Amino acid sequence: MNWDAFWLSMKLASITSIILLCIGLPLAYWIARSSWRWKFLIEAVVALPIVLPPTVLGFYLLTAMGSRSFLGRFYQEMTGSPLAFTFGGLVVASIFYSLPFTIQPLSMAFSAVDECLIQNAWVLGRSRWMTFLTVILPLSYRGVITAFILSFAHTVGEFGVVLMVGGNIPGITRTISIDLYDQVQALNDQGASETALFLLVFSFLFLSLVYFIDRKKDRKRVTVQFD
Repeated sequence: MNWDAFWLSMKLASITSIILLCIGLPLAYWIARSSWRWKFLIEAVVALPIVLPPTVLGFYLLTAMGSRSFLGRFYQEMTGSPLAFTFGGLVVASIFYSLPFTIQPLSMAFSAVDECLIQNAWVLGRSRWMTFLTVILPLSYRGVITAFILSFAHTVGEFGVVLMVGGNIPGITRTISIDLYDQVQALNDQGASETALFLLVFSFLFLSLVYFIDRKKDRKRVTVQFD
């Protein structure tokens, strides 16, 4: 088990999930509450990484981060280092790749909030921002937790995108999934088995936590209806 690669994956997943929550909360709220007729186009763009092959997404991200692109040149001029094949590049790629796993649970949670509660808050003089903070967000906290867990677990399991954008640099871009691939390539069956088993248990525990949260939500809803 390569613990350096594991902790690098944990660091990448933590930073990515926190940034995604900051981006996802306003975007998911807009998707859930907007009546714009062309909103489905934005939803399609957000959900695109689910169906798009990771290598395709990684190729376009690598092109955008390269020294020939405006973004790549701007970043290199500002920081003095390239964005591709760095940990920062992995963060950017992970944000795009895991975006739908944050947006979809959040938008579903925001859509489930009773419209009457929101209108009552407006009648009482609360602004849209305060209504979001004091009414919508507290009622959607399970969706927020689910979004964080899914984006975290999805980032840990990334392979194609991070390999395309970050390569395989030990201590910088070699994540746990890439390390597993290296062990298979080196015919290290024991090491590959240990890493694969660890990732299997890790993924199972994270998904179990998501379903446990949803089950508690369903139980609460049934209890309220019965009462």
